Order: sequence, then structure tokens, then C-alpha cells
Amino acid sequence: MDKYVGKRLDGRYEINELLGCGGMARVYKAYDIIDDRTVAIKILKDEFLGNKDFIRRFKNESRAIAVLSQQNIVKVYDVSFGDRIQYIVMEYIDGITLKEYIDKQHKINWRDAVYFTIQILKALEHAHEKGIVHRDIKPQNIMLLKDGTIKVTDFGIARFCKNETRTMTEKAIGSVHYISPEQARGEVTDEKSDIYSVGVMLYEMLTGKLPFDADNAVSVAIMQMQSEPKRLREIDEEIPEGLEEITLKAMKKDPEYRYASASEMLEAIEMFRKNPSIRFEYKYFNDNAPTKYLDAINNIRKTKSRTEYADGYTYNEEQDPIEKRSRAINILIGVGIALIIFLVVMGLGLISGWFGFGNKDVDIPNFIGMKVADVVDNDKYKFMWNIEQAYDANKPEGVIIDQDPKAGAKKIKENSKITLTVNSSGTLVSIPVVRGSTLDAAKAKIKEAGLVYEVLSVEDSETAEGIVKGTDPKEGTEVVVNSMVRILVSKGPAEKKVAVPDVINKTLNEATKELTEKGLKVSENVVRENSSKAKDIVLSTDPLPGVEVSEGTAIVLTVSSGEAQEKTLKINVDLPSEINREVSMKVYINGVMDPSNSKTIIPAYNSDYSFSVKGSGEAKNVIVNLDGQKYRVYEVNFNSETVKLTEKYSFNEGSTSATSSKTAEKSKNRIAENQRAAKTQNLI
Repeated sequence: MDKYVGKRLDGRYEINELLGCGGMARVYKAYDIIDDRTVAIKILKDEFLGNKDFIRRFKNESRAIAVLSQQNIVKVYDVSFGDRIQYIVMEYIDGITLKEYIDKQHKINWRDAVYFTIQILKALEHAHEKGIVHRDIKPQNIMLLKDGTIKVTDFGIARFCKNETRTMTEKAIGSVHYISPEQARGEVTDEKSDIYSVGVMLYEMLTGKLPFDADNAVSVAIMQMQSEPKRLREIDEEIPEGLEEITLKAMKKDPEYRYASASEMLEAIEMFRKNPSIRFEYKYFNDNAPTKYLDAINNIRKTKSRTEYADGYTYNEEQDPIEKRSRAINILIGVGIALIIFLVVMGLGLISGWFGFGNKDVDIPNFIGMKVADVVDNDKYKFMWNIEQAYDANKPEGVIIDQDPKAGAKKIKENSKITLTVNSSGTLVSIPVVRGSTLDAAKAKIKEAGLVYEVLSVEDSETAEGIVKGTDPKEGTEVVVNSMVRILVSKGPAEKKVAVPDVINKTLNEATKELTEKGLKVSENVVRENSSKAKDIVLSTDPLPGVEVSEGTAIVLTVSSGEAQEKTLKINVDLPSEINREVSMKVYINGVMDPSNSKTIIPAYNSDYSFSVKGSGEAKNVIVNLDGQKYRVYEVNFNSETVKLTEKYSFNEGSTSATSSKTAEKSKNRIAENQRAAKTQNLI
């Protein structure tokens, strides 16, 4: 039974049951007798009470949650950081993790996925406003209540990003399937790292699959940095395109291309909720000008005549010479008939005024400021219309902002063509040429074209520093007005980059040779860790394999010391509580007495006695003797970290030696003296 279950912490919190166990803490369901409510208590594991790093992370979690107050973030009620126990008292969540829900559903209806994501983003929006980056957003840290409410938990590796600049130097920061590429590379993390993790969770909810998965964590981390995810609609074509665009934008490798904030991503999702058919990148553009379709018509005309027969196959028609001659005669007859029809139509046109000869002259109305639909659908205007598009942010869409000819310029015939320029946010504009310009000049040109911009610094050996290399999309590309154009500014020639080779599980000498051949160095600071692997086998590299670094970079190698890591296990001995004299307890480990745990005790005062055993490897035999009698035998396995009671004997009081009897007599006399002294003290 867990040692805390059934106990009361600080006279207030009654521990009822163990809810779960994580890497550094256990979480219990408890009852707060003062505030009369059920709570959850996270208690740091005993083995980490002396570990400064885990204590820092544990305190950091309480500090992070304490400054947050939002309905989608778990509340913290109380904290305690003593020498013997450290715990956080939090809101009790009666639900399951989002990961459990995904595993049960396999994939989630897109409407539910959007509903969950909105709540997660609102929690992150609040945390980011307080300067806190979660850094470990994953379904395992998201609680789902029965009513669909989301609660974000576990801020154990959060950072106060606005007053701390930290890089990922610790191991296992965040879960590898959900961390951002910059986290995997060990770079500075900010709010956009959380956005990436939300994108991965949304991908998993919608498709039922992780975007990147492999046999080991290192491979997944490399995929996070280098691979592009499969498009969602290739997995499930029922996923709306707009939602696919939102997910993939959140998962961009370069943080600059992601949503700038949780608020911005929320805004995009709200737009999608209002219109599920929305497209955030205008992939299709419908032009009303009929000339746009000429190429398609001409292509059809150029195709060979083909006939489909009842057998389901299609054949090319081949004609014999007689058929070709007959067809030529038919063509001549057709041309003659067409000429006659043309002359008749021309005559009728001249009589009726179809071609303008019989139309009267009319004034040109002023259409500027009117809605285009009110003009072209109005029968009183007897003109032919040519519709063009432009954009003016200061005027409503669908309104005519220019016309040609102008109103009042001259009289024209009825049925003449008038060009109307309509205000439309779907207007296509060409990205201006800015290559070779200064940044300020490029900004002015982009803005003048009705586009917005962001500046990206790129390495380029052929373009001087500070000069524009080009744009993304490329110059001359037609895009919708107000689209984002990235101005690529040179920051000078690029350093030669080298990908760190995978030398894990190789010997130190082999790894050194391979790294040297790649133009890299091995750091003098070789880290040695206890491991079950042979001595000098490489356990990990910093940076990770696959990460591109500058040529000549020193790679830090962590190698095996060849020794298994020593562990400490605790043994609890139930002593005979009826014995109130001194008893000699001796502990033997594999037949050798352990002097550190061998001592004289009074069982009546120590009915439940604990001592620790250090070691490594497989099982060891631990014997506890009382006054020379075998009392308890334990099997201790340091690999599985288990302690098993294998033999149990009763303590025989009658078999004690004369020395033991004398010791018992002295113990009784000492107890009597202590009792008399206590009574005297009470009388005083």
C-alpha cells in the first residue's frame, strides 16, 4: 500500500487514493477538511528530494500556475516545500486525458477537435499574456471533463519567457512527438513553440495519426526538424481545406511562418467556424472575362475526333479516301450555307440596329459608388459590360470605383461597351521587382502594390549584406491583394554547414574518426554516464544527429562508463513491538554484514523501522538478524527497483543470551528512571 494513502498532510489534507504517477511526482486524490472540497495533490517523489533540478522544476510549476487564473487552466490552491515532503494542492479534475480520448476514438470529429483546440488556445493565450510558455503541450497534459471542458495541466517545465532567456540544455524537455523543431535543436523557445505543439495535437485529433513517428525518440526529433508532414486531406479527404491550412500553418518549421500568437490562431479558427468552406490562401480565382476560357476551347478543338462504342472502349476514327472526298464536298456545301446565313444576319442587323448603325446616342451615367449588381442587372442601362477588379481598403467591396469611358465625357451609342472597375479583396496584383534594392525601397514598392510584408534575413554569398535578394513568393507572381510577401534580405555569405552524423552506439574512437572526417571536432568535455552498455560506447551527442552545425563545431559526446548506475532502495522492517528492551539488529547483504545498517534498537520504540540499501544489477539477498536470530529475508532487485520479502521468522524471546538479559535489565531500569523523571517534571 502507498505510504501516503490514508495519511493526513499538515492536519488538513486526507489522502484517499493514488491517481497516477509521473516522472517526478505522484498525484493523489484527497479531501480538504478545512475548505470542504475534493482536491488533487501532487507530491514530489522521495528520491528527488535531494535533486536540485527536479525541485526547481517542481517549484517552477507551482510558481507558473499560481499567476494564472483562467477557466481552462487547472487551479492551484496551496503549496508546501518542506525538507521531508514537497507538494502542490490543485483543483481536482474528474475526467480523462485528451490522449486517452484520442486513443479511444482513434480520430475525432473535426467540429469537436475545433472545440477542444479553441479552449487550449484560450488557456495558452492567457499564459502567454502572463509571460509563461508551457513548453510541454501534449494530449497527456490536457484533461477532458465529461461536459467537454478542457483543462491544461503540468507546467513543470514552463518558462517565464519575458524575464528569462533559456535554451533547451536539459534532457527530455517536452515530449518528442509534440516538440517544435527549435526545441529539438536546443534553440531558444517562445510562445510559437506552444503553437507548433497545438498544431501537432490538432493534426492527431483530425487524422488519428501522429505527423512524425519512429522506433526511437532521436529519429522522431530529427523528423521534427527536417521532414514535412503528410497533408491531412491525403489521409482523410473529409477534413475541410480551411482547417487543414490552419493546422499546417501552426506546424511550419520556421517559427516566423507560424501564427504569431495564440490570439492570431484563435482568430483564424473563429473565421473557419463561421464559414467552414473558407480558404485562407486563395487557390482558385474566377475571372468573369470570357477570354480566359479561349485556351480551353481551342484545346478541345485540336483534339482528334473520338467515338465511344458500346464495349466501353474509345477509338480514334480513321477515314478511307472515299469518305475523305465525301467530307470535302460536305464542307463546301456547309460553307455556302453559312455564307448565306451570314448575309441574312448582316442584313437583319443593319435594319434592326444590332451593330450600332441604328442605335441612338446616349449620355454616359456616373456608375462610380454604385454596387455592381445594381448596375449590370438593371434593364434600364442598355450597355455591354466589361468587369475589371481593383482594391481600395477605404471603400466597401462590390462597389464600382472607376469606369471607362467617364460619365459626361461624351455621348455613346446604346449597346456600347463600358468597363467597370469593381472594388474586390480578391483582386490579383503582381509582386513588384525588388531584387537588388535596399530594404526601405523594397518595403515602399510592396506597400504601393497593395501588399503587406515581413522581412526575413537569409544567407547569400552573391548578394551584399543589407540588399534584397528577392521575395517569397517570387517577383512577378500574381497574388491576391493584401497577401503577405516575405522580403528576403541578405545577411552575407553562409557558413559552411555540416550535418552531425549518427555515431550513437559506436565506440569513442569510431565516433571521433567519423566526426573528424565530416569536418567536426570532439569536445574535450566528454561526459561519462553509468550505463549497462560497454565502456566508451556513445550514448548521445549534443547537438543531436542530423542537426546542421557550422564546420569545425565541437560535438559533446556522452559515453558509457561501463558501470551500471547505482540505485538506492528502501527496506521497511516490521519489528516485534512487544519487545521493550534493547535488541542487536544486524543486516547482511549477500552474506556480508552491512555495518551502516547494523545497530542496537528497542522494537517497542521502532515498530516500523526503515533502512536503505545501495547497489546495482540483479537481485541481492538481504538478511535481518535480531539478537543473532534470523528474522527477515528480502530479495532486492536494483534493475527492476523492487524489494520482496521472501522469508519471515518469529522472534524467540527465550533464546536470548545472558548478556542480552543483562542488557534487558539495564533497559528496564533506564525506562523506569525516565518515567520517574517525567512524573517529577509534571509535579513541578
